[in-house]
Amino acid sequence: MSTAISKIPFGQKVAFGFGMLANQMFPAALGVFIIVLVQDLRFAPFLWGVIQFAPRIFDAITDPIMGYISDNTKSKYGRRRVYVLIGGVIMGLAYVAMWQIFKESGITFNFWYFFLWSLVFYLGLTIFSVPYVAMGYEMSDDFHERTQIMAVAQWIGQWAWVIAPWFWVILYDPEWFPNGADYGVRELSIWVAIPCTIFAVIPAIFIKSKSTKDRTDFLPISFKYVIGSIGEIFKSAFAAFKIKQFRKIALATFLIFNSFNVIASFTPLIIWHHMFNSNQAAAGIWPSMHGSIGALCTTFLVIPIVAYMAKKIGKKRTFMISQSISIIGYILFWFLFIEGKPHLFLYALPFHSFGIGGLFTIMMSMTADVCDLDELNTGKRREGVLGAVYWWMVKVGYGFAALLGGTILWLVGFQAEDVTTSSVTGIRMFYSLLPIVGVIVAMLVMRNYDLSEDRANEIRTELDKRKEH
Repeated sequence: MSTAISKIPFGQKVAFGFGMLANQMFPAALGVFIIVLVQDLRFAPFLWGVIQFAPRIFDAITDPIMGYISDNTKSKYGRRRVYVLIGGVIMGLAYVAMWQIFKESGITFNFWYFFLWSLVFYLGLTIFSVPYVAMGYEMSDDFHERTQIMAVAQWIGQWAWVIAPWFWVILYDPEWFPNGADYGVRELSIWVAIPCTIFAVIPAIFIKSKSTKDRTDFLPISFKYVIGSIGEIFKSAFAAFKIKQFRKIALATFLIFNSFNVIASFTPLIIWHHMFNSNQAAAGIWPSMHGSIGALCTTFLVIPIVAYMAKKIGKKRTFMISQSISIIGYILFWFLFIEGKPHLFLYALPFHSFGIGGLFTIMMSMTADVCDLDELNTGKRREGVLGAVYWWMVKVGYGFAALLGGTILWLVGFQAEDVTTSSVTGIRMFYSLLPIVGVIVAMLVMRNYDLSEDRANEIRTELDKRKEH
């Protein structure tokens, strides 16, 4: 039994979950909208690659700094809430602004316009997401309650992936936008940004937090001090990798999430060219069905099961079992992507969904446990820094996945204007094998993870004793 008694009201968990919906919907919609840059505005592949990869470098700079600022903020509203509010508003405004692009403005202008506004958007995302994630880590000190908090948040956040695949259908449906997808994205971005901005600021308004106004153990966060201490901030942030348990969590997440991301973009290619003989019109909504039904499986099947298992058999064993089930899904995809029978691949989705669906529920809960271990070792609460470094690994992986995905298409000889059977077979082989390799290696990384419930409770007891003195 956990020694902690910090149970969180369900309403607080839901408020945190709305923030997760914004945190996932903005990037999910961006991943759909961005095809307009190539398909309709004629961006060269190199420019498209720059737009996807450069923000990851930007994040590599801003995330650790934001983690440091968030951890050391003195405010009667606590360390996180003000930044979650400000970041959410910046995200919403910048998201609308960056999609107000017009074909007649020319490729050069549109590239720089979109690129610069995207940096503002990603800055807003950093200001929001780093304190937001840290807020979740510090909501409870109970071993199992942390899993419940993350399960509720992931359940709500998954609706982004249920909804987002249908944006692709809407953008290219002439009944919705007869003037073209470039016109559609300008309008649709507004309808995405308004509710997502509201969702983003809900945690700032409704989640309770203690005042840090009188804390004397925080470091300065003045502009002059932060700029003068950037080296130390980064050194301190990436010292997180010296924590063995955190290193395992971050590496396993990188392997699973980004091997999945590499092959995720191959799904429509397989459906179009293998199952419907390169007839995109005949494929209809099946590419969207793949993503949407998979997210529904995660929402209603995977997250509840994973949360229950974690409480009964522990987080590590749940991680191992859920990832093993995902391997079955990837194997089934090889056999169930059958020409002319798209409904069959739906049977693989419940198994496949255990991979990503269980990953963040478990790993975010584990990271909260590591924050206690870090406090035991350093005497500081650094949820912001640890959260920033963890999600920096995820964000860098997006760029890595984009580069590797393009390399794989080149290796198999895929050319959109002349699709061959051998190139599609090569894509299908990578689709099943690459994530299986990623999952297996991640499981090997996690095999000696030792921050169990008993150990976590020992750490919590020791921390409570320190506070009494």
